[in-house]
Amino acid sequence: MSYAPSVLIVTPSVGAMPRDHIEWTPAPGASTDEPRQVRRILALFKPYRARLAVVGLLVAASSLVTVATPFLLKETLDVAIPQGRTGLLSLLALGMILSAVLSGVFGVLQTLISTTVGQRVMHDLRTAVYGRLQRMSLAFFTRTRTGEVQSRIANDIGGMQATVTSTATSLVSNFTSVVATIIAMVALDWRLTVVSLLLLPVFVWISRRVGNERRKITTQRQKQMAAMAATVTESLSVSGILLGRTMGRSDSLTHAFSEESEQLVGLEVRSNMAGRWRMAVIGIVMAAMPAVIYWTAGMALQLGGPDVSLGTIVAFVSLQQGLFRPAVSLLSTGVQIQTSLALFQRIFEYLDLPVDITERENPVHLDQIKGEVRFEDVVFRYDGDHGDHKGDGMGDEAVRPVLDGIDLTVPAGGSLAVVGPTGAGKSTLGYLVPRLYDVTGGRVTLDGVDVRDLDFDTLARAVGVVSQETYLFHATVADNLRFAKPDATDEELHAAARAAQIHDHIAGLPDGYDTVVGERGHRFSGGEKQRLAIARTILRDPPVLILDEATSALDTRTEQAVQEAIDALSANRTTVTIAHRLSTVRGSDQIVVLDSGAVAERGTHEELLRQDGRYAALVRRDARLEPTS
Repeated sequence: MSYAPSVLIVTPSVGAMPRDHIEWTPAPGASTDEPRQVRRILALFKPYRARLAVVGLLVAASSLVTVATPFLLKETLDVAIPQGRTGLLSLLALGMILSAVLSGVFGVLQTLISTTVGQRVMHDLRTAVYGRLQRMSLAFFTRTRTGEVQSRIANDIGGMQATVTSTATSLVSNFTSVVATIIAMVALDWRLTVVSLLLLPVFVWISRRVGNERRKITTQRQKQMAAMAATVTESLSVSGILLGRTMGRSDSLTHAFSEESEQLVGLEVRSNMAGRWRMAVIGIVMAAMPAVIYWTAGMALQLGGPDVSLGTIVAFVSLQQGLFRPAVSLLSTGVQIQTSLALFQRIFEYLDLPVDITERENPVHLDQIKGEVRFEDVVFRYDGDHGDHKGDGMGDEAVRPVLDGIDLTVPAGGSLAVVGPTGAGKSTLGYLVPRLYDVTGGRVTLDGVDVRDLDFDTLARAVGVVSQETYLFHATVADNLRFAKPDATDEELHAAARAAQIHDHIAGLPDGYDTVVGERGHRFSGGEKQRLAIARTILRDPPVLILDEATSALDTRTEQAVQEAIDALSANRTTVTIAHRLSTVRGSDQIVVLDSGAVAERGTHEELLRQDGRYAALVRRDARLEPTS
């Protein structure tokens, strides 16, 4: 398995994750083949075989102890009491008490071990899914709702908890109990055993039907829960609340959520009631079986059949009741497994997602990074199923590539500005450097090495990204800054904030650097958030910097303050600036105008003005839009 690239970006960094405890074999899609799914589920428990073996021994011991009790009861009723043997009676009574004690102790121990194993498996699953998602390319997240991702981790894995934590023990325990009990029943009276087991095949068939029915309903229910989670995530975020309130849509959003919740109510009722009457019939029949045994034994005695002692009948009924409990539980476990297969299938779908940006075997590691960036005949097109990204030509990717034949060189410490109309491929070009996307043709190099050949640690240290969409965690200012450098000292935090021209503002807050920024940083203005993002990047100190329209959403006055912070950040770094506003790029060593994914013009600000082409037209456009006051 491979790591995802870790770049310092304003959205959460997909830092290098530890390799999963479970090794998964990627497949084109999560298989719906039931035997294969069962094998994969069993593989989850493979690392805990030793503990499960102990559970198996405890289960076997508990089953033997439980089965012994009816035989002690038979001796009590047939020998000890009728013959007045008080010593034997005391021993038999003591044996039954000891049997109950041992059964209880074994039960507690097996529950402890099996629950621990189950929770470890749950942990492995959560970590495996999270790790897989961390390795997915940016394109995956542009086409997947955040709430859907959260639902897979929270609802789907959480819904499997009962199955994972108790099913293995329940299967072993109940199967062992059933086998031991049937053997004991045959030892007592094989004829009564045949009568007792006549309907078991029918019960198994019924439970299978119920399990398949609940599995289909569970799939629908989990999809509905994912849709609800997505709605909640989007509409109850700070941005969602602002949009709903300002558009007067709060009531309609509540109504839409109510309709989704109403659908979930119906599915929950269907899930719980599926096969309930059929399972109730099984319970009724099993509860009536003791009466059938008493009637069978009595009629056999009246008709001159074999003589069966009272102790044998009572012991047999006791065993029969002991058989029905694990038998019903075994059938219910089968239903539960069938239901849980739907949840496992949804989790396996994520675990089977192909990771398209991977680390090469024996990748190149650079200790010293100068920062020269080259684009050599770069071609890029999105896969047909990839979602849109900031309007970069996604409407007609089947007709033409987003980028085509890009040849550019940015010397170490130099600056390149990329301008052009919306959809020209500017952001995509910048994101090829940190491998948020991989080129379709040609290559992008860092210090002469193809970025696809570099290890992710080198890329993480080499490339920092500051974009228009600043992302801050719901944590303190200090925690947000230390996301770039966890071991940074307070002095380093303050120095980075001063360079980004945000230190004085932070120091003036009641809690200073311990101030919680709020959801997505809404406690701060756009310019303040942008300067916090710049301070975070300064703390990381990458030699290559990608500025993706970092000031386009700011007013002119705020832009000037942020631009001063960016100038401090860009000093002595290789800088690629992607911009709509041209006021931020005039001092760049080289300016490139992209149009329909190709280089239309290149040169310095003065050279391009003299050409009086596309760049000059963009400059005149900005001049018309510039405030006059």
